[in-house]
Amino acid sequence: MEDWKIKVSVLWLFASIAFLAHQILLLMEPGIIANLMAGEAEGQKIVPELILLFAILMLIPMLMAFLSLTLKDSINRRLNIIVGAIFAVIWLVGVVDAVQSAYWGGALMTFSAVAASALIIWYAWKSKQIA
Repeated sequence: MEDWKIKVSVLWLFASIAFLAHQILLLMEPGIIANLMAGEAEGQKIVPELILLFAILMLIPMLMAFLSLTLKDSINRRLNIIVGAIFAVIWLVGVVDAVQSAYWGGALMTFSAVAASALIIWYAWKSKQIA
């Protein structure tokens, strides 16, 4: 198996765990659990569609870890670059939101997911030049 595929797969898992760690750290902020129990998250009403959206956002990086090891090179590169860029933007927005909080642990974890996404894009792009 090619070295870049293993690196990208591990980076997807790293980013996924960092994103989940941010969600756990968020629960430690004062008032968050009370808001969740009242059916609100960051000013939005918690509805089944919102939960499904978050489940998909958590599932895609884990799925990408598997696909990075199994897809053929050309589609693998393109998919990692595209999905990596999409998640880099999503997580970067999360960093901006988290920095506005007094609790910077979540921002650190989400920023590490952004960095992992950037590395995913880099390795996928660089692998094209090697092949």
